Amino acid sequence: MKQKLLSNSQYLFIQKEKQLLQDSLLQLTDLNLSSGSIQTLQNAITQLDELFLLVIVGEFNAGKSAIINALLGVPALKEGVTPTTARVTLVRYGQEPGEQIVDTGFSIYSYPLPLLKVLNIVDSPGTNAIIREHEKLTNDFVPRSDLVLFATSADRPMTESERLFLQKILGWGKKVTFVINKSDILEDQGAIEEVKAFVLENAAKILGSQPDLFVVSAKQAQKAQATADPAEQASLRQASGFDALESYINDTLDDNARFELKLLNPLGVLENLQHQAVATNRNQTADLSQDSILVGNLEGTINIYEKELKAEVPSRLAEVENVLQRFELRGQEFFDNTFRIANIRTLANTEKVKAKFEHEVVADVSQEIDEKVHNLIDWLVDKDLHTWYQVAGALERRQAASQREMPAGLNPHSSKRAELIASVGQTIKAIVSGYDRQKEAEDVGVLVTDAVSQTALLEVGALGIGALVATIITTRALDVTGIVAAGALAVLGFFVIPYKKSRAKENFKKRMEELRQSLMQTLRSAFNKEFELAILRLRDNVAPYTQYVHAEQLRLTANETSLNIMGAKIQELKQEVPEVL
Repeated sequence: MKQKLLSNSQYLFIQKEKQLLQDSLLQLTDLNLSSGSIQTLQNAITQLDELFLLVIVGEFNAGKSAIINALLGVPALKEGVTPTTARVTLVRYGQEPGEQIVDTGFSIYSYPLPLLKVLNIVDSPGTNAIIREHEKLTNDFVPRSDLVLFATSADRPMTESERLFLQKILGWGKKVTFVINKSDILEDQGAIEEVKAFVLENAAKILGSQPDLFVVSAKQAQKAQATADPAEQASLRQASGFDALESYINDTLDDNARFELKLLNPLGVLENLQHQAVATNRNQTADLSQDSILVGNLEGTINIYEKELKAEVPSRLAEVENVLQRFELRGQEFFDNTFRIANIRTLANTEKVKAKFEHEVVADVSQEIDEKVHNLIDWLVDKDLHTWYQVAGALERRQAASQREMPAGLNPHSSKRAELIASVGQTIKAIVSGYDRQKEAEDVGVLVTDAVSQTALLEVGALGIGALVATIITTRALDVTGIVAAGALAVLGFFVIPYKKSRAKENFKKRMEELRQSLMQTLRSAFNKEFELAILRLRDNVAPYTQYVHAEQLRLTANETSLNIMGAKIQELKQEVPEVL
């Protein structure tokens, strides 16, 4: 037998390489590589597993452990007529005999034998094991094998459980070699040929072709190993059929140079696919660059719009507040000029006082407020429409460019992005084309008027915002000063008790300041709500596109990082190969 030793460092290296290959396979599957490329890597992983592993399967009474002991030349594993292998057991080379139980389903048995310098052997629970979960462990382990020895007994060849298990092996694409054990119980060569024909016929029906088959007697091979008589040993050895089986296994294994190639080839396949994935990721990043720029521009446009609204609305509302402050100042002047003894006849007539107040104090407050508020509404609506036009135009230009740049083999991510551009663009285009500026302005006006009326607890009726505010402040001003309480006593009270005039002015000032603050707060809340809704509507309509582009940016950045890490690990393992050899 070839004496290629799988040392502990080599064994651990193979496990590390397989882990990298499996982890990388999961990553690369999501990176839009061709199915053929992924299959190539899967095959490379399988080939790495096929380097050293021989798995023996069959019913528990087929003599699997006896065959392993005969191959090893020592009674390393327990044999019996009842199931003796309770877990999957990996038999490998070790300086000292010993068993390491990894878990309830797997153990490693080490033994210092020459054959184990060539390959590792796996003994498995029987296909008809009493403990049925052990069969699942066998099913999980066989796909990792180099060669499957399918052991069947000469007294019960190809049982139903073996047929069913053999059908499962087909899906793993493994090379299966049949071993008919216990040939020593057959009467003559004719009986042997009859059993061979039966097994080959049934195996061919399942596999589709005739497999390699060896007829052996593990019992005779073990007797040959135990006897000291060379002639008897040679006779028993020849009768056992194990020379042919061992030669077959030896020819199936790889030499040292192939061992190195087996280690490097999967890494070479992975490195090639990693380069492809890096190039694909870079192409996708470049493909996304214009969309990333557009998303930044769209978000910048909306942010500028929001910033302008936040800056402009307060300054324009300040103009409304100035109107109210001027009203308050005129009210103070009205009290000073009107409430005098010389005006006693006028003061005695409540209606004249009210008319004088409305003419001199209220004046054109209604028109001024209407003008300021409607100017603000018009500006708000125009700014909103202008921003929609900007967004719609940018998306339309990007859609046209995207169609021109569309590659022949469009990847799913580009396709999804193109669909989103078209969908969002159509939605915004429809909004812009259906934008009714007059109605939008009226809707905002109604919103503001409703807010003011609810604050003042008044019915809106047909009043505009200016008339409504004028009505509120006039009513409150007259109420607080007592002008609406007609009669000589009310009027004379200003002169009989002079301090009442001063007190009325103070009450007027205080109440008008409270009212002004309340009205301005209402107006600010109404307009803030409106422009927040306008911003939200813009962001909501472009969100499917912008969110997707941001997600793509994160995905591609994460891919780049993981691929760089993968590349570094590949180089690290390639540099370790000479050391483990």
